[in-house]
Amino acid sequence: MKGVRNASINPHPSPRRPPRLLDKLREELAVRHYARRTSGTYEQWVRRFLRFHQLKPPREMGQAEINAFLTHLAVEEQVSASSQTQALSALLFLYRHVLGIDPGQLTGVVRARVKRRVPVVMTPAEVQKVLDQLDGVPALVCRLLYGSGLRLMEALRLRVQDLDVERRQITVRSGKGDKDRLTLMPERLITPLRGHLEEVQALHLSDLAAGWGKVALPHALARKYPNADREWAWQWVFPQSKRWRDPSSDQQGRHHLDGSIVQKEVRRAVLAAGITKPASCHTFRHSFATHLLERGADIRTIQELLGHSDVRTTMIYTHVLNRGPCGVRSPADLL
Repeated sequence: MKGVRNASINPHPSPRRPPRLLDKLREELAVRHYARRTSGTYEQWVRRFLRFHQLKPPREMGQAEINAFLTHLAVEEQVSASSQTQALSALLFLYRHVLGIDPGQLTGVVRARVKRRVPVVMTPAEVQKVLDQLDGVPALVCRLLYGSGLRLMEALRLRVQDLDVERRQITVRSGKGDKDRLTLMPERLITPLRGHLEEVQALHLSDLAAGWGKVALPHALARKYPNADREWAWQWVFPQSKRWRDPSSDQQGRHHLDGSIVQKEVRRAVLAAGITKPASCHTFRHSFATHLLERGADIRTIQELLGHSDVRTTMIYTHVLNRGPCGVRSPADLL
């Protein structure tokens, strides 16, 4: 009707609220495809930095405030060198990519002392004792950690298409440093893995029959391949036992198994096996590398299997060998 204003059109639209600092931080991290854990860690460091300076706007702070925070971490909180470096990386990301400010040369920072640690390694007999105390899915996960040298989250984020039984290899996608790599699949795990995948596939078919069966896909693949989230190849090798529900869309799906479940089981198994070493899930990976070295495997090959960028990182395992890196024996053993 003439003279009637369309109620759906606001003649005076309110100005769009500028994104908050942490929202902009999350957005910039997502644009650069930072891992979810890295994004969460960076956000925690930024929050601690702001609280340390009584929530003073970061644009009003600079090199002096960053130096003060990093020095506080090293002197007062006595964090490790890696934690201090992580905090520095988070703050540099904040200033350079979120605020568009170059903080300049950070001089005068008291750096946390780098402590050289020898990795905890179990003997093959100790590994067997711990594995004997595990059952079900946690047992299969830990056998993969030891048999393939995987990190815990690398194992839990495996998808069905990452297991190549014919070639006896596993593809690790977006590992540490967002790198892909290939590692070996133990022969003795092929039959247990096949049996496990049969159970997972039956669960997936049950979800599909109930109208669900979707899985989260990396990056923009869900838009590029609209039906891929229901395909068997993209499903998690180790899915959760219960479906999660998206409150915004009311859709249901399955995430991969939570890492804390395996960690608690390993802790229980270590105690039950009578192992006095502070062994954890990551100890299986350390033991994998050490036992390969002990059997004469080439260190460059082990570097590739572990996904280390620098062979010097892999060289740390030579320090835990009984005979040393050059086959040195104690003179007392020659008496």
